[in-house]
Amino acid sequence: MWLPELVTLVIMAFAVGMDAFSVSLGMGTFKLRLRQIFSIGITIGLFHMAMPLLGIMTGHLLSATFGKITGYIGGMLLVIMGVMMIVSSFRNEEQTIVAPIGWGLLFFSMVVSLDSFSAGLSLGMFGAKAIAAMIIFGAVSAFLTWSGLILGRKVQNWLGFYGELLGGFILIVFGIKLVFIG
Repeated sequence: MWLPELVTLVIMAFAVGMDAFSVSLGMGTFKLRLRQIFSIGITIGLFHMAMPLLGIMTGHLLSATFGKITGYIGGMLLVIMGVMMIVSSFRNEEQTIVAPIGWGLLFFSMVVSLDSFSAGLSLGMFGAKAIAAMIIFGAVSAFLTWSGLILGRKVQNWLGFYGELLGGFILIVFGIKLVFIG
């Protein structure tokens, strides 16, 4: 009984964490140090722990409505972040408003964790174990975030200026996908 639930949680964590991976590819085009990459992964992991817990605690209250709303909000925020990233790449500024540092990191973490809330709502309906879900979602999303950021960093090294443009376009495309496809 425990193993099937564990496998289900890991699969859901990877599905939800792929958002963090995809968006991290774009954000990885910023000139980030390994220490920053580490802290970004930890922060996103913590958000991916908190959001499903909130969803599980909310349970089956309005789960279908929240699922759609969080997808729309997250998608629109990603499009805005992508546009801001593209605009800032033309301004040649070292720091941008969407840089994953300080408040930008919290904003970024919240945006990529919104779908974890929806997943938590579903898990709450099925009575999943909250602690197991939190740990698995947090660990998987931190790992996928680190992978995306490091890969994005390599792309930035290869592409230079165009890397940040590519990162912005990745965020926009992914945001549009969330809004229209789900």
